[in-house]
Amino acid sequence: MSQLLQFTIDTLSLGSLYALMALGLVIVYGILRLVNFAYGELIMVAGYTLYLLSASPVPWLFMAFTAVLMSIFAGIATERVAFRPVREKSVTAVLITSFAFSTLLQNAALLFISPRARVVPLPDVFSQTVEIAGAVVPLRNILTILCAVLLLAGFALLLKKTVLGIALRAAASQFRMARMLGVPANLVISVAFAISGFFAGIVAIFWLGRIGSVLPGIGLGPLLVAFIATVIGGMRSLLGAVVGGYLLAFIDVSLAHLLPSNLLQFRDAFTFTLVIFILLWRPDGLVRGPATGQRT
Repeated sequence: MSQLLQFTIDTLSLGSLYALMALGLVIVYGILRLVNFAYGELIMVAGYTLYLLSASPVPWLFMAFTAVLMSIFAGIATERVAFRPVREKSVTAVLITSFAFSTLLQNAALLFISPRARVVPLPDVFSQTVEIAGAVVPLRNILTILCAVLLLAGFALLLKKTVLGIALRAAASQFRMARMLGVPANLVISVAFAISGFFAGIVAIFWLGRIGSVLPGIGLGPLLVAFIATVIGGMRSLLGAVVGGYLLAFIDVSLAHLLPSNLLQFRDAFTFTLVIFILLWRPDGLVRGPATGQRT
């Protein structure tokens, strides 16, 4: 019983991070039909913000709030620098500028901070454990699940109950028609990037809570996870991003428990094999989003 509970909490905790990562990626793709390859660097920005503020006497909650805020600003900057000037020209141009902005942020961290991993400050709650029905569970896993539930519920209410949410859904479904009906395109896109940055900032707090340090290339792992989760769940579906995130976490945790120790180093290979089988079964993802929608 305790092992099943441990497995469930581990899956839900990791799945919560994966789902938030995927949601931050797919909310931009849903409107522009373009993948933001600088998304991982938003997590790096939040991590280095925590590191740079570690020498200050401010409370940790203020540091975390500032880190999330900087991630939001970086998301908006990504849209203004890498997407807006070229998004109506060609997909290739946007992909190149997206990669270029990602590389720019990484090299800025290398030049002005350090190429080595730097320890980020974390409160004691990230290292504490609790016992639930005989299972010893890191408290950070419980906090991750609770935070993800609140964020997903709040985001669902935003989409369904507010004018901004309706505009976001309209733009994701039929961007050109939404513009013709008076939806301010640049504002909606900027808001989408800001929300993406917000999710990346929240993910950064809990992701760094697991590894304890930040380095310039930290964003590659979360970007890959988010991309795989969105492909599994459905690139056009916000619900699909969440489903894909939790399913990918279920696969990862299951393999970690089931594979013998001498095969654990090949866990990624097994994961990608299962992903291939899922895509062969459902090439468009598990959850299909709107079938229409233009990039410009």
